[in-house]
Amino acid sequence: MESWSTNLKKQFQTKKLFTRDQSKKIFFLMAMPRSGNTLFASIINQNPKVACTANSITLEIMKDMFLLKQTDLFLNYKDHKSLDNILSSVFHNYYKDWPQDIIIDRGPAMTDGNFMLLQKHLGQPVKCIVLWRDLLDVLASFIKWFENEPTAYPNKHGKNIEEKLIMLMNDNGPIAKELKSIQNAMKPENQKHCFFIRYEHLIKEPEPTIQGIYEFLETDYYPHRFDSLDQFNLNGIAYDDNVVGKNLHTIRTELKLEENPYKKMIPQSIINQYGHIRL
Repeated sequence: MESWSTNLKKQFQTKKLFTRDQSKKIFFLMAMPRSGNTLFASIINQNPKVACTANSITLEIMKDMFLLKQTDLFLNYKDHKSLDNILSSVFHNYYKDWPQDIIIDRGPAMTDGNFMLLQKHLGQPVKCIVLWRDLLDVLASFIKWFENEPTAYPNKHGKNIEEKLIMLMNDNGPIAKELKSIQNAMKPENQKHCFFIRYEHLIKEPEPTIQGIYEFLETDYYPHRFDSLDQFNLNGIAYDDNVVGKNLHTIRTELKLEENPYKKMIPQSIINQYGHIRL
């Protein structure tokens, strides 16, 4: 087995590190899981100049780099300027080889910490698309998935529906961080950075909804199709749902709003605790 240093050398021997390309426009998409993220990306990515990403690691990279400032190694020699240079290069270096000019990075950009880092280091105004679906509808969609898909990851973390939903909603769960980010975006002082979309509007009125996004991004409109949709695939890479459970990111090929009968299976304890949360 190769050492990590040998493997690293092979990966980077032909690459320049930290080459900064400020020509790309970086925006953000925030939404809870099961809220139409993949559907939205499959539509907007029809435009060859736009790339709406899968769940992105870039905000985690930036946060982890910033947290180095709390380590003894850094505190022993506090070179803030050099580390800040790397923080300011994260997004543009990550996406510099992507062929698209406009990147819509999916992640919780509006949590307090992420928003402050982006304001300091992105080098562009922070602009976020917020896609909202009623929380109980999100939970019902999860129930439909994990009740019909044995490989779904919630099935590994709970014996019954209530335990699985609690896992999804706890502070380390996949819903909590996105929910906090959206709630922070709703603060009056932050709303100017955001364009809010309801999931139902995306399904029922896709064309005017997408047109509104182009206006918010100050980008020329591209004529999209809203039927015979393709599964998510970006730059030749598709989701590998074997990691989290099959069919998590499979979308319907046509836009259709359906009543979810699994909503009736949400335990009353969950409704009492979370049913009041609205956009």
